[in-house]
Amino acid sequence: MKIAFLPIDNRPVCYTLPQILSNIDGNIEFSIPQRKLLGDLTHPANIDGLFEWLENLPAQDTIILSLDTLIYGGLIPSRRGNETLEELKLRLDKLKEILKTKNAKIFAFSSIMRISNNNYNEEEKEYWAQYGKKIFEYSYNLHKTGCANTDVPQEILTDYLETRKRNFEVNKIYLEWQKEDVFEFLVFTKDDCAQYGLNVKEAQELEALGAYTKTGADEIPLSLLSKSINKTFKIYPIFLEPDSKSLISNYEDVSVEMSVKSQIELAGCEICTDKDDADLILYINNFIEHQGEIVMKINTKSFAGEFKTPNKPYMIADVRFANGADNNFVSELLKNKFDDKYFYGYSAWNTTANTLGSLICGAKMKFCAQKYNQANFKKLQITRFLDDWAYQANVRQMLKKTDENELALLMKEYEQIIFNLFNTNYKVKYSYPWHRLFEVEIWI
Repeated sequence: MKIAFLPIDNRPVCYTLPQILSNIDGNIEFSIPQRKLLGDLTHPANIDGLFEWLENLPAQDTIILSLDTLIYGGLIPSRRGNETLEELKLRLDKLKEILKTKNAKIFAFSSIMRISNNNYNEEEKEYWAQYGKKIFEYSYNLHKTGCANTDVPQEILTDYLETRKRNFEVNKIYLEWQKEDVFEFLVFTKDDCAQYGLNVKEAQELEALGAYTKTGADEIPLSLLSKSINKTFKIYPIFLEPDSKSLISNYEDVSVEMSVKSQIELAGCEICTDKDDADLILYINNFIEHQGEIVMKINTKSFAGEFKTPNKPYMIADVRFANGADNNFVSELLKNKFDDKYFYGYSAWNTTANTLGSLICGAKMKFCAQKYNQANFKKLQITRFLDDWAYQANVRQMLKKTDENELALLMKEYEQIIFNLFNTNYKVKYSYPWHRLFEVEIWI
Protein backbone atom coordinates (compact mmCIF):
# COMPACT_ATOMS: atom_id res chain seq x y z
CA MET A 1 0.00 0.00 0.00
CA LYS A 2 1.37 3.41 -0.98
CA ILE A 3 0.61 6.31 1.36
CA ALA A 4 1.74 9.93 0.94
CA PHE A 5 1.60 12.11 4.05
CA LEU A 6 1.80 15.91 4.35
CA PRO A 7 2.21 16.89 8.03
CA ILE A 8 1.17 20.03 9.91
CA ASP A 9 4.79 21.09 10.55
CA ASN A 10 8.20 19.61 11.40
CA ARG A 11 7.67 18.75 15.08
CA PRO A 12 8.55 15.16 16.06
CA VAL A 13 4.91 14.19 16.71
CA CYS A 14 3.97 15.56 13.29
CA TYR A 15 6.95 14.41 11.23
CA THR A 16 8.81 11.45 12.75
CA LEU A 17 5.93 9.79 14.65
CA PRO A 18 3.90 9.03 11.47
CA GLN A 19 6.98 7.42 9.96
CA ILE A 20 7.54 5.25 13.04
CA LEU A 21 3.88 4.22 12.93
CA SER A 22 3.95 3.32 9.23
CA ASN A 23 7.10 1.24 9.74
CA ILE A 24 5.13 -1.19 11.92
CA ASP A 25 3.77 -2.65 8.67
CA GLY A 26 6.48 -3.51 6.16
CA ASN A 27 3.84 -3.60 3.43
CA ILE A 28 3.37 0.19 3.56
CA GLU A 29 5.38 2.43 1.24
CA PHE A 30 5.37 5.78 3.00
CA SER A 31 6.14 9.08 1.23
CA ILE A 32 6.68 12.34 3.12
CA PRO A 33 8.24 15.64 1.97
CA GLN A 34 11.71 16.67 3.08
CA ARG A 35 11.64 18.06 6.58
CA LYS A 36 13.27 21.32 5.50
CA LEU A 37 10.17 22.14 3.43
CA LEU A 38 7.95 22.17 6.51
CA GLY A 39 7.39 25.01 8.93
CA ASP A 40 8.55 25.39 12.51
CA LEU A 41 7.75 27.70 15.41
CA THR A 42 8.91 30.89 13.69
CA HIS A 43 8.95 30.07 9.96
CA PRO A 44 6.13 28.96 7.67
CA ALA A 45 6.49 26.02 5.33
CA ASN A 46 7.97 26.38 1.85
CA ILE A 47 4.57 26.37 0.18
CA ASP A 48 5.92 26.39 -3.38
CA GLY A 49 8.21 23.47 -2.55
CA LEU A 50 5.32 21.50 -1.06
CA PHE A 51 3.10 22.14 -4.08
CA GLU A 52 5.94 20.83 -6.24
CA TRP A 53 6.27 17.74 -4.01
CA LEU A 54 2.54 17.06 -4.24
CA GLU A 55 2.39 17.63 -7.99
CA ASN A 56 5.34 15.30 -8.67
CA LEU A 57 4.22 12.47 -6.37
CA PRO A 58 4.19 9.09 -8.11
CA ALA A 59 0.94 7.11 -8.06
CA GLN A 60 -0.40 6.62 -4.52
CA ASP A 61 -3.25 4.67 -2.99
CA THR A 62 -3.85 7.33 -0.34
CA ILE A 63 -2.78 10.94 0.25
CA ILE A 64 -3.19 12.43 3.74
CA LEU A 65 -3.14 16.24 3.60
CA SER A 66 -2.80 19.03 6.11
CA LEU A 67 -4.63 21.74 4.20
CA ASP A 68 -3.34 24.40 6.64
CA THR A 69 0.21 23.55 5.57
CA LEU A 70 -0.45 24.00 1.86
CA ILE A 71 -2.60 27.14 2.10
CA TYR A 72 -1.15 29.04 5.08
CA GLY A 73 2.24 27.39 5.56
CA GLY A 74 1.20 25.50 8.70
CA LEU A 75 -1.08 25.53 11.73
CA ILE A 76 0.70 28.45 13.44
CA PRO A 77 0.85 30.59 10.25
CA SER A 78 -2.90 30.00 9.81
CA ARG A 79 -3.36 32.15 12.93
CA ARG A 80 -0.51 34.60 12.33
CA GLY A 81 -0.59 35.18 8.58
CA ASN A 82 -1.93 38.37 7.00
CA GLU A 83 -2.70 37.11 3.48
CA THR A 84 -6.06 38.23 2.13
CA LEU A 85 -8.78 35.78 1.18
CA GLU A 86 -8.19 36.69 -2.48
CA GLU A 87 -4.49 35.77 -2.17
CA LEU A 88 -5.37 32.47 -0.52
CA LYS A 89 -7.90 31.67 -3.24
CA LEU A 90 -5.07 31.60 -5.78
CA ARG A 91 -3.43 28.78 -3.79
CA LEU A 92 -6.77 27.08 -3.36
CA ASP A 93 -7.40 27.06 -7.11
CA LYS A 94 -3.94 25.61 -7.74
CA LEU A 95 -4.42 22.92 -5.09
CA LYS A 96 -7.79 21.87 -6.47
CA GLU A 97 -6.36 21.44 -9.96
CA ILE A 98 -3.52 19.26 -8.64
CA LEU A 99 -5.83 17.09 -6.56
CA LYS A 100 -8.07 16.49 -9.56
CA THR A 101 -5.10 14.85 -11.33
CA LYS A 102 -4.42 12.40 -8.49
CA ASN A 103 -5.95 8.97 -8.80
CA ALA A 104 -5.81 8.45 -5.05
CA LYS A 105 -8.07 8.62 -2.02
CA ILE A 106 -7.55 12.04 -0.41
CA PHE A 107 -7.96 12.20 3.37
CA ALA A 108 -7.76 15.88 4.34
CA PHE A 109 -8.07 18.02 7.45
CA SER A 110 -8.29 21.74 8.17
CA SER A 111 -8.27 23.57 11.49
CA ILE A 112 -10.95 25.80 12.92
CA MET A 113 -8.85 28.66 14.28
CA ARG A 114 -8.20 28.17 17.99
CA ILE A 115 -8.62 30.68 20.85
CA SER A 116 -5.96 30.17 23.53
CA ASN A 117 -6.91 31.12 27.08
CA ASN A 118 -3.58 32.74 27.95
CA ASN A 119 -1.37 35.75 27.31
CA TYR A 120 1.35 33.87 25.44
CA ASN A 121 2.00 34.97 21.87
CA GLU A 122 4.55 32.26 20.98
CA GLU A 123 2.10 30.72 18.51
CA GLU A 124 -0.26 33.68 18.02
CA LYS A 125 -0.14 37.25 16.75
CA GLU A 126 1.93 39.73 18.75
CA TYR A 127 -1.04 41.30 20.52
CA TRP A 128 -1.88 37.99 22.20
CA ALA A 129 0.79 38.74 24.83
CA GLN A 130 -1.36 41.55 26.19
CA TYR A 131 -4.90 40.68 25.14
CA GLY A 132 -5.07 36.89 24.74
CA LYS A 133 -7.13 36.15 27.85
CA LYS A 134 -9.45 39.07 27.16
CA ILE A 135 -10.07 37.92 23.58
CA PHE A 136 -10.79 34.42 24.89
CA GLU A 137 -13.30 35.82 27.41
CA TYR A 138 -14.93 37.96 24.72
CA SER A 139 -15.26 34.95 22.43
CA TYR A 140 -16.57 32.71 25.23
CA ASN A 141 -19.22 35.16 26.41
CA LEU A 142 -20.27 36.16 22.91
CA HIS A 143 -21.03 32.54 22.04
CA LYS A 144 -22.60 31.71 25.38
CA THR A 145 -24.86 34.75 25.80
CA GLY A 146 -24.99 36.40 22.38
CA CYS A 147 -23.35 39.60 23.61
CA ALA A 148 -20.04 40.56 25.18
CA ASN A 149 -18.17 43.67 26.30
CA THR A 150 -14.41 44.04 26.20
CA ASP A 151 -11.74 46.71 26.56
CA VAL A 152 -9.60 45.15 23.83
CA PRO A 153 -8.72 48.00 21.43
CA GLN A 154 -11.08 48.04 18.45
CA GLU A 155 -8.31 47.77 15.83
CA ILE A 156 -6.97 44.61 17.50
CA LEU A 157 -10.40 43.05 17.89
CA THR A 158 -11.18 43.87 14.26
CA ASP A 159 -7.94 42.26 13.05
CA TYR A 160 -8.66 39.16 15.10
CA LEU A 161 -12.24 38.81 13.89
CA GLU A 162 -11.26 39.43 10.25
CA THR A 163 -8.60 36.69 10.47
CA ARG A 164 -11.23 34.34 11.88
CA LYS A 165 -13.68 35.25 9.11
CA ARG A 166 -11.02 34.69 6.43
CA ASN A 167 -10.18 31.21 7.73
CA PHE A 168 -13.86 30.35 8.12
CA GLU A 169 -14.50 31.28 4.48
CA VAL A 170 -11.60 29.03 3.41
CA ASN A 171 -13.13 26.14 5.38
CA LYS A 172 -16.45 26.67 3.62
CA ILE A 173 -14.62 26.38 0.29
CA TYR A 174 -13.21 23.01 1.39
CA LEU A 175 -16.73 21.92 2.26
CA GLU A 176 -17.83 22.70 -1.29
CA TRP A 177 -14.93 20.58 -2.56
CA GLN A 178 -16.14 17.75 -0.37
CA LYS A 179 -19.53 17.92 -2.04
CA GLU A 180 -17.73 17.71 -5.41
CA ASP A 181 -15.96 14.49 -4.26
CA VAL A 182 -12.49 16.03 -4.27
CA PHE A 183 -11.89 14.31 -0.92
CA GLU A 184 -12.47 10.76 0.18
CA PHE A 185 -12.83 12.18 3.68
CA LEU A 186 -12.60 15.69 5.16
CA VAL A 187 -12.48 16.66 8.83
CA PHE A 188 -12.40 20.08 10.49
CA THR A 189 -10.46 20.13 13.75
CA LYS A 190 -11.10 22.07 16.96
CA ASP A 191 -7.75 22.77 18.59
CA ASP A 192 -7.47 23.84 22.27
CA CYS A 193 -11.14 24.63 22.74
CA ALA A 194 -13.54 25.17 25.63
CA GLN A 195 -17.27 24.59 26.01
CA TYR A 196 -18.04 27.96 24.38
CA GLY A 197 -16.18 30.19 21.92
CA LEU A 198 -16.25 31.48 18.38
CA ASN A 199 -14.35 28.37 17.29
CA VAL A 200 -17.07 26.14 18.75
CA LYS A 201 -19.72 28.35 17.11
CA GLU A 202 -17.97 28.02 13.73
CA ALA A 203 -17.82 24.25 14.17
CA GLN A 204 -21.57 24.19 14.76
CA GLU A 205 -22.17 26.30 11.65
CA LEU A 206 -19.98 24.01 9.55
CA GLU A 207 -21.80 20.96 10.92
CA ALA A 208 -25.11 22.55 9.91
CA LEU A 209 -23.69 22.74 6.37
CA GLY A 210 -22.83 19.03 6.45
CA ALA A 211 -19.27 19.08 7.79
CA TYR A 212 -17.58 16.55 10.04
CA THR A 213 -15.80 18.24 12.96
CA LYS A 214 -13.55 16.76 15.62
CA THR A 215 -11.98 18.06 18.83
CA GLY A 216 -8.20 17.76 18.49
CA ALA A 217 -5.44 18.78 16.12
CA ASP A 218 -1.98 17.20 16.07
CA GLU A 219 -3.31 13.62 16.27
CA ILE A 220 -5.80 14.07 13.42
CA PRO A 221 -3.39 13.12 10.60
CA LEU A 222 -2.57 9.96 12.57
CA SER A 223 -6.28 9.22 12.91
CA LEU A 224 -6.63 9.66 9.16
CA LEU A 225 -3.65 7.33 8.68
CA SER A 226 -5.63 4.79 10.73
CA LYS A 227 -8.77 5.44 8.71
CA SER A 228 -6.91 4.95 5.44
CA ILE A 229 -6.16 1.33 6.45
CA ASN A 230 -9.23 -0.32 4.98
CA LYS A 231 -9.68 -2.82 7.77
CA THR A 232 -11.37 -2.53 11.13
CA PHE A 233 -11.48 -4.10 14.56
CA LYS A 234 -13.71 -3.86 17.63
CA ILE A 235 -12.57 -1.95 20.70
CA TYR A 236 -14.05 -2.31 24.20
CA PRO A 237 -13.31 0.77 26.37
CA ILE A 238 -12.76 0.36 30.12
CA PHE A 239 -12.56 3.54 32.20
CA LEU A 240 -10.49 3.07 35.36
CA GLU A 241 -12.67 5.80 36.92
CA PRO A 242 -16.07 4.91 35.43
CA ASP A 243 -18.02 7.44 37.50
CA SER A 244 -15.94 10.30 36.05
CA LYS A 245 -16.05 9.53 32.33
CA SER A 246 -18.50 12.40 31.72
CA LEU A 247 -15.92 15.01 32.81
CA ILE A 248 -14.33 17.29 30.19
CA SER A 249 -10.56 17.25 29.64
CA ASN A 250 -8.34 20.32 29.53
CA TYR A 251 -8.28 21.97 26.08
CA GLU A 252 -11.40 20.09 24.94
CA ASP A 253 -15.12 20.72 24.72
CA VAL A 254 -16.45 17.16 25.01
CA SER A 255 -16.40 14.53 27.76
CA VAL A 256 -13.64 11.93 28.02
CA GLU A 257 -16.19 9.28 27.10
CA MET A 258 -17.20 11.19 23.96
CA SER A 259 -13.57 11.81 23.07
CA VAL A 260 -12.90 8.06 23.29
CA LYS A 261 -15.89 7.20 21.12
CA SER A 262 -15.15 9.82 18.47
CA GLN A 263 -11.47 8.85 18.22
CA ILE A 264 -12.38 5.19 17.77
CA GLU A 265 -14.86 6.08 15.04
CA LEU A 266 -12.52 8.51 13.26
CA ALA A 267 -9.86 5.80 13.11
CA GLY A 268 -12.29 3.56 11.23
CA CYS A 269 -12.76 1.18 14.17
CA GLU A 270 -15.85 -0.06 15.98
CA ILE A 271 -16.94 0.50 19.57
CA CYS A 272 -17.82 -2.83 21.16
CA THR A 273 -20.21 -3.17 24.11
CA ASP A 274 -19.35 -6.80 24.84
CA LYS A 275 -15.89 -7.39 26.29
CA ASP A 276 -15.83 -11.01 25.15
CA ASP A 277 -16.65 -10.02 21.58
CA ALA A 278 -13.98 -7.29 21.38
CA ASP A 279 -10.74 -7.60 19.43
CA LEU A 280 -8.95 -5.15 21.75
CA ILE A 281 -9.55 -3.69 25.19
CA LEU A 282 -8.84 0.03 25.57
CA TYR A 283 -8.03 0.97 29.16
CA ILE A 284 -8.44 4.66 29.95
CA ASN A 285 -6.72 5.99 33.07
CA ASN A 286 -9.11 8.93 33.38
CA PHE A 287 -9.24 11.61 36.05
CA ILE A 288 -11.47 12.36 39.03
CA GLU A 289 -12.90 15.90 39.47
CA HIS A 290 -10.53 17.51 36.94
CA GLN A 291 -7.60 16.66 34.69
CA GLY A 292 -4.19 17.44 36.13
CA GLU A 293 -1.24 19.01 34.32
CA ILE A 294 2.19 18.52 35.84
CA VAL A 295 4.09 21.32 34.13
CA MET A 296 1.34 23.81 34.99
CA LYS A 297 1.35 22.52 38.60
CA ILE A 298 -2.31 21.51 38.39
CA ASN A 299 -2.60 18.42 40.54
CA THR A 300 -5.31 15.79 40.56
CA LYS A 301 -5.96 12.49 42.32
CA SER A 302 -3.55 9.94 40.88
CA PHE A 303 -4.35 6.29 40.20
CA ALA A 304 -4.57 4.47 43.53
CA GLY A 305 -5.56 0.92 42.62
CA GLU A 306 -3.98 -2.18 41.15
CA PHE A 307 -3.59 -2.84 37.44
CA LYS A 308 -3.04 -6.26 35.92
CA THR A 309 -2.57 -6.68 32.19
CA PRO A 310 -5.08 -9.16 30.70
CA ASN A 311 -4.50 -12.25 28.60
CA LYS A 312 -6.29 -10.53 25.75
CA PRO A 313 -5.11 -7.83 23.33
CA TYR A 314 -5.17 -4.41 25.03
CA MET A 315 -3.88 -0.83 24.84
CA ILE A 316 -3.67 1.94 27.43
CA ALA A 317 -4.57 5.64 27.22
CA ASP A 318 -3.17 7.46 30.25
CA VAL A 319 -5.09 10.77 30.36
CA ARG A 320 -5.29 11.51 34.09
CA PHE A 321 -2.86 14.35 33.40
CA ALA A 322 -2.51 16.47 30.27
CA ASN A 323 1.03 16.73 28.89
CA GLY A 324 2.45 13.71 30.66
CA ALA A 325 1.89 10.38 32.36
CA ASP A 326 0.42 9.58 35.76
CA ASN A 327 3.48 8.44 37.75
CA ASN A 328 1.41 6.36 40.18
CA PHE A 329 -0.25 4.50 37.33
CA VAL A 330 3.02 3.89 35.49
CA SER A 331 4.59 2.53 38.69
CA GLU A 332 1.75 0.03 38.92
CA LEU A 333 1.91 -0.70 35.18
CA LEU A 334 5.63 -1.49 35.32
CA LYS A 335 4.95 -4.37 37.72
CA ASN A 336 3.52 -6.25 34.72
CA LYS A 337 5.22 -7.94 31.81
CA PHE A 338 4.31 -6.79 28.31
CA ASP A 339 3.69 -9.81 26.09
CA ASP A 340 3.88 -8.74 22.43
CA LYS A 341 1.00 -11.12 21.71
CA TYR A 342 -1.34 -8.98 23.82
CA PHE A 343 0.23 -5.53 24.25
CA TYR A 344 -0.91 -3.01 21.61
CA GLY A 345 0.39 0.24 23.04
CA TYR A 346 0.64 2.91 25.71
CA SER A 347 0.31 6.67 25.30
CA ALA A 348 0.08 9.75 27.52
CA TRP A 349 0.91 12.36 24.90
CA ASN A 350 -0.36 15.90 25.49
CA THR A 351 -4.19 16.21 25.35
CA THR A 352 -6.73 13.41 25.70
CA ALA A 353 -7.43 13.53 21.95
CA ASN A 354 -3.68 13.49 21.13
CA THR A 355 -3.19 10.42 23.32
CA LEU A 356 -6.14 8.50 21.92
CA GLY A 357 -5.55 9.25 18.25
CA SER A 358 -1.89 8.26 18.29
CA LEU A 359 -2.51 5.20 20.49
CA ILE A 360 -5.27 3.78 18.29
CA CYS A 361 -3.19 4.39 15.17
CA GLY A 362 -0.31 2.31 16.55
CA ALA A 363 -2.68 -0.45 17.62
CA LYS A 364 -4.39 -0.53 14.23
CA MET A 365 -1.05 -0.62 12.42
CA LYS A 366 -0.06 -3.67 14.45
CA PHE A 367 -3.44 -5.41 14.32
CA CYS A 368 -3.90 -4.96 10.56
CA ALA A 369 -0.25 -5.29 9.47
CA GLN A 370 0.36 -7.55 6.49
CA LYS A 371 4.09 -7.65 7.36
CA TYR A 372 4.29 -6.96 11.08
CA ASN A 373 7.62 -5.54 12.26
CA GLN A 374 7.92 -6.20 15.99
CA ALA A 375 11.17 -4.23 16.37
CA ASN A 376 9.54 -1.07 15.00
CA PHE A 377 6.51 -1.52 17.27
CA LYS A 378 8.91 -1.75 20.23
CA LYS A 379 10.62 1.45 19.10
CA LEU A 380 7.25 3.19 19.07
CA GLN A 381 6.46 2.08 22.62
CA ILE A 382 9.91 2.91 23.95
CA THR A 383 9.60 6.38 22.42
CA ARG A 384 6.22 6.94 24.06
CA PHE A 385 7.42 5.83 27.52
CA LEU A 386 10.59 7.93 27.23
CA ASP A 387 8.65 10.98 26.06
CA ASP A 388 5.31 10.81 27.90
CA TRP A 389 6.50 9.30 31.18
CA ALA A 390 10.25 9.80 31.63
CA TYR A 391 10.50 13.27 30.07
CA GLN A 392 7.13 15.00 30.38
CA ALA A 393 6.11 13.66 33.80
CA ASN A 394 9.55 13.72 35.42
CA VAL A 395 12.73 15.04 33.78
CA ARG A 396 11.11 18.12 32.25
CA GLN A 397 10.33 19.38 35.75
CA MET A 398 14.04 19.34 36.63
CA LEU A 399 15.12 21.49 33.69
CA LYS A 400 15.43 25.26 33.40
CA LYS A 401 16.74 25.42 29.83
CA THR A 402 17.14 23.28 26.71
CA ASP A 403 20.49 21.65 27.53
CA GLU A 404 20.66 18.38 25.57
CA ASN A 405 23.65 17.05 27.53
CA GLU A 406 21.89 17.58 30.86
CA LEU A 407 18.76 15.99 29.43
CA ALA A 408 20.64 12.88 28.26
CA LEU A 409 22.17 12.39 31.72
CA LEU A 410 18.84 12.74 33.52
CA MET A 411 17.11 10.30 31.15
CA LYS A 412 19.60 7.45 31.71
CA GLU A 413 17.88 5.84 34.71
CA TYR A 414 14.52 5.86 32.90
CA GLU A 415 16.05 4.40 29.75
CA GLN A 416 17.25 1.36 31.67
CA ILE A 417 13.84 0.75 33.25
CA ILE A 418 12.13 0.91 29.86
CA PHE A 419 14.76 -1.20 28.09
CA ASN A 420 14.37 -3.90 30.75
CA LEU A 421 10.60 -3.78 30.29
CA PHE A 422 10.91 -4.48 26.56
CA ASN A 423 13.95 -6.77 26.84
CA THR A 424 16.03 -4.67 24.47
CA ASN A 425 18.67 -1.95 24.42
CA TYR A 426 19.27 1.10 22.22
CA LYS A 427 21.51 4.11 22.06
CA VAL A 428 19.23 7.12 22.47
CA LYS A 429 19.82 10.70 21.34
CA TYR A 430 17.77 13.72 22.31
CA SER A 431 17.24 17.16 20.79
CA TYR A 432 14.96 20.19 21.09
CA PRO A 433 13.89 20.91 17.51
CA TRP A 434 11.87 23.99 18.45
CA HIS A 435 14.37 25.13 21.10
CA ARG A 436 11.86 24.94 23.93
CA LEU A 437 11.10 22.42 26.70
CA PHE A 438 7.57 21.67 25.50
CA GLU A 439 8.62 18.99 23.00
CA VAL A 440 11.67 16.76 22.75
CA GLU A 441 12.85 14.65 19.83
CA ILE A 442 13.92 11.12 20.73
CA TRP A 443 16.15 9.26 18.28
CA ILE A 444 16.44 5.49 18.71
